[in-house]
This record gives sequence, C-alpha cells and structure tokens, in this order.
Amino acid sequence: MTHPLSRRSALLGAAAVTGLALRGSPAEAIGAEAIGAEAIGAAAFDDARERWVSLLVGGSYNPAYADKTRAVEGSANAVLRKMKPVPGRPSLWPDLPLGDPRTGNFNRAYNRMRTLALGWATPGTALHRDRQVAESAVRALDFLHEHAYHEGLDRRGSNWYWWEIGVPRALTDTCALLYDGLPKDRLHRWLRPLRRWCPDPERRVSHPGVVETGANRAGKAMAVAMRGLLTHDARLVRRAGDAVSDLLRTTRGPGDGFYRDGSFIQHDVYPYTGSYGVDYLESVAKLIAMLTRSPWEITRTGNVYDIVDRSFMPFIVDGLMMDCVRGRQISVQGHRDYHSGQKAVEAILTLLESAPERYARRWRPQVKGWLTRNQAVPYDTLAPLASIARAKVLLEDPSVPVGPPTTGTYVFADMDRVVHRRPTWAYAIAMSSERIGAAEAMNRENLHGWYTGDGMTYLYTGDLTHWNDDLWPTIDPYRLPGTTVDTRRRADLRHGKRRLPPTPWAGGVALDREYGVAAMKLIADGSSLRAKKAWFLLDDAVIALGTGIRASDGRRVETIVENRNTHDSHPPLAWGDGWVHLPGVAGYALLDGAAAKVTRRKRTGRWRDIDKGATTGGDDTPVTRLYTTILIDHGVDPRQARYAYAVLPGASIAQTVAYRGRVEILANSGAVQAIARDDLLAAVFWRAGTVETAHGPLAADGPCTLLLRRDHERVRLAVADPSRAADEVKITLPWRVRSVKDNDRSVRKAKSAIKVEVGGSRGHAHTAIVHV
Repeated sequence: MTHPLSRRSALLGAAAVTGLALRGSPAEAIGAEAIGAEAIGAAAFDDARERWVSLLVGGSYNPAYADKTRAVEGSANAVLRKMKPVPGRPSLWPDLPLGDPRTGNFNRAYNRMRTLALGWATPGTALHRDRQVAESAVRALDFLHEHAYHEGLDRRGSNWYWWEIGVPRALTDTCALLYDGLPKDRLHRWLRPLRRWCPDPERRVSHPGVVETGANRAGKAMAVAMRGLLTHDARLVRRAGDAVSDLLRTTRGPGDGFYRDGSFIQHDVYPYTGSYGVDYLESVAKLIAMLTRSPWEITRTGNVYDIVDRSFMPFIVDGLMMDCVRGRQISVQGHRDYHSGQKAVEAILTLLESAPERYARRWRPQVKGWLTRNQAVPYDTLAPLASIARAKVLLEDPSVPVGPPTTGTYVFADMDRVVHRRPTWAYAIAMSSERIGAAEAMNRENLHGWYTGDGMTYLYTGDLTHWNDDLWPTIDPYRLPGTTVDTRRRADLRHGKRRLPPTPWAGGVALDREYGVAAMKLIADGSSLRAKKAWFLLDDAVIALGTGIRASDGRRVETIVENRNTHDSHPPLAWGDGWVHLPGVAGYALLDGAAAKVTRRKRTGRWRDIDKGATTGGDDTPVTRLYTTILIDHGVDPRQARYAYAVLPGASIAQTVAYRGRVEILANSGAVQAIARDDLLAAVFWRAGTVETAHGPLAADGPCTLLLRRDHERVRLAVADPSRAADEVKITLPWRVRSVKDNDRSVRKAKSAIKVEVGGSRGHAHTAIVHV
C-alpha cells in the first residue's frame, strides 16, 4: 500500500515524523494543561477517551457489518489517494485551496482528516492501525496547522462557526481516533489553536458579547472536553461538563433553548428541534456516555430524558425528522430528513445506556418500531458502525416489542408549531408571528423558503420518501401546501434577514392529546395580502378554514390545498363535484361549494438553486419530479374571500365523496371560525363573538382557541389564547354549567359561564371538566 504523503516529507519540511509508536501514548502535557492530571491519574483520561472512540467506531471487527466497514475504508482511501500537498498554493487536496478562509475549505479539510482517522481506527479495514497511514495523517495535520488553522491566523470575515466549533470538533475527533499513532510532540501543537478559538464552551471568541446557547454550547463543550482528555487537563473536562449541566435547564424565553412545552429555539426566533436541537442532543448524549464512571461524570442529567419525550418524540416519523423543525437545513442537499432522524435515533440509543428504566421502557419499543417500519431508508445505511451495533442488539432482543407509531396532538406554543399524530398518518403546521420568524436564510441557504412559516402544512403518510426525494429543489416554492399566497415573483432570501410578521396571533390548543385547533393571522411579506387561517385536527381528518382573504396589489391570490411529490409517475386521480382523490395519499373535500383547480406537472430544479452556501452548497445537476397540485383560486385582489376544505389521509374514494356531511361548519367569519362533529365542538374566536350550535349559543368575550367534547353530563374543555392579548376570557357554553372539576387553577365557574385566566400563560392550554 502506498500513501501520497509518506513520499512527500521534503514538501512538509519540519513535519517529519519521529518516534511513532502505534501502541504508545503521547506524553502527558506539561505546564498549565497538566494541572489536575496527577491527582486524577492518566488512566481516567484514557478510559474516557477510549469510550469516546468506541462511540465513533464500535468494538472489534464484526463480519456482520462487513459492507459498512468496507464503506468506511473506501471513504478513508479516497481521502488518502487524492492528497497532493502543494505548500505554495497552498492546498492539501487540489479541490480545496486553503488561501482564503472565506471559502470554508479549511473546515472541509479537517472533516476529511476525520474520515481518514476513522478508517485508521476502525477494526477490519485495510488501513486499521497502519503505520504508513498514520505517518501520512501526521504530515497532513502538520500541513493544515501551518497553512490553515493556527492561533496566529486572521478569520478575514469567514464564518465564525468553522473556527470555533467545526474545526475543533473535527480536529479533536481526529486526534482521539489516531491517538495511539501520534508522535509525542505533535498533538499539543495541533490542539494549541483551540486555546484561542475554542477556550470556553460558554464564550464566543469572535463576538465577545455573545453567550453560547443550545447546540453551539453543546458542540463547544464536546471540543473542550476532548481537548481536556487528550491533554490530560481536568479543568477543561470539568468546565465542559458544567456547561452541559447548565444547558439541561428549560427556559421561559424569549430566546434560545428548550421550553417546558417541548419547543426548541435557536438564533433567538427560529424553531430548530430537527437541526440544532438534534446537534445538541447528539453532543449531550455522547458527553454523558463518554464521562460516565469518570471523575467528571455528569450527574444532573434527568432533564435530558424529559427533553427527548417532549421535544423529539413528537417530530420523529419512523426515523425521519419532520421538516417543519429543520429550518434552513431543508435546503441542504446532504442533510435530508433521514439524516436528521438518524442522528436523533443514534443519540437516543446512546442515552438508553444510562436512561432510568421508566424512560428506557418506553423508548426501546419506540425506537424498534422506527427501525422496523422504515425500510425506505434503512438505518444501517446511514449510521456509524457503533450505533448500528446498538440498533442490532435492540432489533434482535425478543423481549422488546415493536412499538406502534406515536399518536397524539402536540401544541408547541413557544415556537408556533402544531403536530397531529394518528396511527397511519401525521400532520404538522408551521406558523410564524411577532415572536417566531417565518424563515431563516443564513449562509446563502434556504433561498426560496419564503412561505415555509406562513401556515405551511406537512402531511406524512406511508410514503416515507415524499419529503426527502428531491422535493425542496423541485417543488413550486410559491405553492406550498396549506399556504395562502399572492403570485408575485420573489428574490432570493437575504442572509440574516428576519421576518417576524407584525401579529401575535399564532398557536392553538389540544384536548386529551386527541384533537386540536391551530390558527394564525396571515400578514404577508411585501404584499397587502391578509387572511385568517384555522385548522381543526380530528381523528380522521384535518378541516382547514380561511376567511377575510383580501389583497390590493393587482395579483392573483391562491390557497394551496396540496402539492404532492409523486416522484417519477402520475398516479391515477379521481375527482368529482367538490372532491379530489389522490390514491395512496388522501381525499380532499371542498366543504363550501367552491371549486378546486388541479394541475399535474413535471418540475425540474437544482439543489444549487436553493443553497449556495460555502460548505453546504448543492450541486448543479438537474433533478426532475412530478407533482399533483390542488388549489383554490381566489382571483385578483380578492375582497373577504374564504375557503373550507377537508384533508382525509388514507381515505377511499367513497369516504371522500361522502365526507361533506360528516362535519358541520358553524362559522367562518372574521370573528369566529368553528366546526362541530358528533360530540365535539371546536372554535377559534378572533375576538368576542357568538356562534350557534345544535345545543345553543357558544360565546367568548375575547380571543381564544377552544375545544369542547361532551360525554353525557361531562364536558371536557381546553382553552388557550394564541393572541396573548387577553388577561381573562369568559366562555358561555351551550349548556348550563353546574360545576367545574379536575380543572387548572386558572379555570373557574362564574354563574352560568366559565372564566379562564389566560394572562401570562404564553398561549398554553387551560383545561377542565365541566359538569352540565
């Protein structure tokens, strides 16, 4: 086996390797970085480091994972084979010139080194613990230290993340993986730049006034902890553990962090559970595992298990992460919903090793169900070897049943998201307000995400490839499901531009985790378009109502009922008077006599069209997908237009045709939008108003969302104020109120009505059982 760098020592000058011992260890640090090492002992550092390496590569070689091992070997060999160091350029690989840090090539270069180190450390590869490979890696790291990343360099306007998290994480992983093959005088030299660029998990060097939060703090904590273990500095490891312990507290906001209702915010105003939140969970889970049974064991971990339940479980669909909480990452070609889902599953598998039994008892069947049902993107094609091994143990454990899909209705009031989960389908609604941004477009990513926070709806069915099969570069970005839009042409979203619609109205309420209501006031960006939009989430349907739709810009306005990626063929379509049926997806029933417009088109796009980021940018290869679009045309400059339709996931043609009589629309006005079905009443009161029901008037004297379900003499009630404008709402039921039981302290009887103190509750629910 030959290795390009092993024949180029002259090019690297002082980078010649001496004293390489594959089974030795670098000498302990001297000076400040050695403080604490003697008291604790080198074995504690080495044990924790070895646990980290085992999380990356697993244990001994297992023939059952031969294909995965070959893939690791192939990637590492590709990195090694293409190395052609040119100091004068400078570059370590021809396609990654290192002269300008703004390209992000130095960050890519360290990621490649991590790939090479992974191949060297993985048992069963031809590169495993190979002396020449280690020599080549050492020379490459010396080259990068000299030309790309050291403490004396200037960022020159490049992305702070690469310097403070990206490279530190890749470099410490690389050093941990190669540890037994490193010469004693090199490791401390390569890690010295982290004293400048990543000295403290809580501090941002490039912006001294910024205190790190969420995923950024967790990522830095990983780098700081690994530097401490590699250099035998107990203070660094302890500092990292303390920073993570602080992260495990929930916040009341505003701003970054996890909230009690399960919301997760990053960059102050954006829902990011499925992107930054997953990075956070991965880092915390691995830190807990790495430091277990060590002098720095993280003991205050209880809240991380609650976070998994509250924040992640509702958004994972058979191992896929819902796009409604992935932010601008939806536009990144190399980060699909299954990548985010795999990282979340890997983190949960890691946490299972330390989770209290009351959590583990629920999680094991849940994870086994995801892994069993998702055959579209099998877990073992994505995950690292160590995680695949843990998944295999779980799958082969006969004592663990295959858990069913998550069901329930979840309102995330602190990030304007609502999720409705049924046994065979799921539905999510992405809203925005003066608190929550409509779409983020940093680093030239998510350039066409204009309407992703304007009431976009996400329907998940048995087709687990719908959202990840090149949808984002090919879907018409002006016609996203659930949205009401005018048809103006848009420029690419600008870096860092925040759009917080000037309205507080976004949110909803759930009843018994079985039914839900969501509502938002639409104030369109750069347009006079206004609308009030509501969704009623039932056991077999979603009822969507819109009212007050108006605009005056001389453009056509549309509401998009559906825009479905049907991949490479148009499935048979059935339609009739007021209904459309798309087999394998859903039936769509128009409930107010309006006509739907249906189009079937082939659309071609490129990932580069929506992501031109320096390190994430998509390629220029055209991709084509077929779409079925169902929309309601409100005409040019509508005045008080409305819509009412039902989405019936998995329904047959007969069920679709018959559905119009299954639900009663009680109101669809600027004051109230309300429906009734069987024993359920659901309403959005935009302001004080009354709606007539079969049992009598239902009234509220202020804004709220409301669900009522009657069972003989008992009425279960749930109320929330998404506007966050009222202190108290008085609700008059269609029945005489006798008493209030099992109620939150904010709910009380007031003569023949109910009064709910909603002030200060930040749009969260208030519940009670009312005897009538």
